[in-house]
Amino acid sequence: MDPCPFVRISVGNLALKIPVASKPARSVVHPSSSPCFCKIKLKNFPLQTAVIPYIPPDNTQFPEGQHQTLAATFHLCKSDLDRLVTKSIFTNKLHLKISIYTGRRGTTCGVNSGRLLGKVSVPLDLSGTESRGVVFHNGWISVGKDCDKGSSAQFHLNVKAEPDPRFVFQFDGEPECSPQVFQIQGNIRQPVFTCKFSFRTTTGDRNQRSRSLQGEPSSSRTWLSSFGSERERPLKERKGWSITVHDLSGSPVAAASMVTPFVPSPGSDRVSRSNPGSWLILRPGDGTWKPWGRLEAWRERGSSDGLGYRFELIPDTKGSMSAASIVLAESTLSSHKGGKFSIDLGAGSNGRAASPVCSPRGSGDHGHGLWPYCMYRGFVMSASVDGEGKCSKPGVEVSVQHVNCTEDAAAFVALAAAVDLSMDACKLFSQRLRKELCQDQDLLG
Repeated sequence: MDPCPFVRISVGNLALKIPVASKPARSVVHPSSSPCFCKIKLKNFPLQTAVIPYIPPDNTQFPEGQHQTLAATFHLCKSDLDRLVTKSIFTNKLHLKISIYTGRRGTTCGVNSGRLLGKVSVPLDLSGTESRGVVFHNGWISVGKDCDKGSSAQFHLNVKAEPDPRFVFQFDGEPECSPQVFQIQGNIRQPVFTCKFSFRTTTGDRNQRSRSLQGEPSSSRTWLSSFGSERERPLKERKGWSITVHDLSGSPVAAASMVTPFVPSPGSDRVSRSNPGSWLILRPGDGTWKPWGRLEAWRERGSSDGLGYRFELIPDTKGSMSAASIVLAESTLSSHKGGKFSIDLGAGSNGRAASPVCSPRGSGDHGHGLWPYCMYRGFVMSASVDGEGKCSKPGVEVSVQHVNCTEDAAAFVALAAAVDLSMDACKLFSQRLRKELCQDQDLLG
């Protein structure tokens, strides 16, 4: 498999020093007592915001011992690069623009509560960045009205671009229609996987092939249900969905199996955050399926009314269920417009830095012992998901550094399918599902 070129622009190591005025104005809140923030903008990309740590003015350099964090990231595909490079040749040079504010983020009575301190513009030359890293700026910049008087505020930042090649996959149909999955490279599309959607039944297991390998021992089929909830099963539920990813030889290389049914909370027609449905993402190993990750999903309330989700990795504990799982992603997708499910351990789309060590859940070492799954760093994967009522053919991007074999790529494809199917599983129970997702229709047919 050949990857597609991508470039990752990172903005990090933010810090702000402001000289203490001899007679400070009472109306001005000094950043030592109130956090500062900035708005980061790259042409044609969504605005990102980040908090700026304050450093005492007597510090002469950026603290070496301070934890180096990312404030914002921008992911550029080949077409983005070509467009931006071409524009910088024939028009004004491309710049990353940063507006720095003192005070807290947000608005009060419709008015921005932050006070603009100054603006910074960093020129970017992206030529050749798909094959080599470039540091555009690393150090302090004077900002504010007194830049030329030697008494201005000092803003520290690091801006760099790095190659971030990715494998790109595209479903040729909706996951519930058992589509092919193509690998995309430029204008070339070649099939690499096939998907098989089916219902996993609890009695008879007549569709057992969708979740088991040939020769799978019965013991491995029983622990699958142990990940599901032991709650009482109501009549109104969506359960047993399963999708298996096969390579071109027909061998199963990954699977996603719904292990906790999606049920409405009492007195409502929606799956609640307190009682989510869940999937296991499975990989083959030792002649059976082994759990690799767990996806929980629910329907958010309020104005967002979106698909809430949480994805965590499951350690290989040789049968023990007590070790901590590690949360890699938790966010919301619009139920109407859809969006992009993303695992990015650098900085999120909202500019908040994510933990590079991951967050533990459950008992065990609580994440302090770096077990092997914590090797995930930076951008891991993303999957585009369409909203309700739309024909969704998920597109999947996976970082090259996280793919060592076919099964690695297939696991992310199975995860993307589970996210897409969760949009249907969390659909309001007052609305009908399409026939491919209704087990009763399958039984009648």
